[in-house]
Amino acid sequence: MKLTDITVTRTIPAPAEKVFDVWIDPKSPGGPWFGAERVILNPVVDGLFYHAVKHEGRTWSHYGRFLKIERPHRIEHTWVSEATKGVESVVLFTLEPKGDQTEVTLRHSGVPDDELGLQHKEGWTWILSALAEGVASSKVA
Repeated sequence: MKLTDITVTRTIPAPAEKVFDVWIDPKSPGGPWFGAERVILNPVVDGLFYHAVKHEGRTWSHYGRFLKIERPHRIEHTWVSEATKGVESVVLFTLEPKGDQTEVTLRHSGVPDDELGLQHKEGWTWILSALAEGVASSKVA
């Protein structure tokens, strides 16, 4: 199976600490875990996560293990789902302060180079848009 990498970037008008905190908190609108049908999240190195998302009339389960957590600059975790065909891929979420804004880059490595695998780009782009909206409305300091 041929694998590829996907990268999406977005500048968010907020400090990196705030963006990081919204991303990692399953109760904060805008984070990838928010709104999932079921979430189990232990955001520490070697901590595991599971989240089930309803999309297009069905439930998609996602699993992984946190590899690095360096607040407020980086979160790296594995990612396994039906769309990765059960292959363990890696998501690297980085935050780079740019004045009073933060450039967020999400790189998903080892994704199957097929229709289902490449749909991750659309999904991550949507999630970074939701993150920008969530940060803008967040009460997180």
